[in-house]
Amino acid sequence: MNNNLDFYLYIIIALLPLTSCLVIFQVNPYHALALRGILGAIAALVYAVLGAADVALTEALMGTLLAITLYAVAVRSSLVLRVGVLADAVHHLETEPAFLELTADFRKILNQRHMRLELVPYNDINALQRALTEKEIHATCTHNLDLDIPLRTTIRIQRIYDILRAELTCPNTVLSYANVIDVNLLRLEKQH
Repeated sequence: MNNNLDFYLYIIIALLPLTSCLVIFQVNPYHALALRGILGAIAALVYAVLGAADVALTEALMGTLLAITLYAVAVRSSLVLRVGVLADAVHHLETEPAFLELTADFRKILNQRHMRLELVPYNDINALQRALTEKEIHATCTHNLDLDIPLRTTIRIQRIYDILRAELTCPNTVLSYANVIDVNLLRLEKQH
């Protein structure tokens, strides 16, 4: 009887390094969260079987439930590209084929990196530019007066700009990078 219990215990303990490796090599952050929860549950089970009930309870509550909740909040809030658009142009943009093609292309590129696109409306161009410089949004998308290329997209994060520049197939936008630090320095110089 004791041999069967030892055998099951060895199998459960062998799941710890296996699950740890799966967590480390997981590309999708949501799958990694689920695997981290499984890892914590297995660890709590091992502690309980070995007679450390207090450690098992601590692992279950702190190591698994609390950590997973905090990780989920962090992952959910950090994997989003917030693009500011003008509020009065939103209804026009939603029917414009160039904008629909651009957002579909953005979503396709972002989905490959497990990110999502969020459009944030602003009342005027000054509020839109202020939101970009104050880092409320990651990019802006506005109408370009040049009719050949109807949209202008400005991005403040270098890595996202590099990714979009390399992978964006939509010809309906001019893509540019705005270094927010330079913009803020110009504002400070104008004040003095």
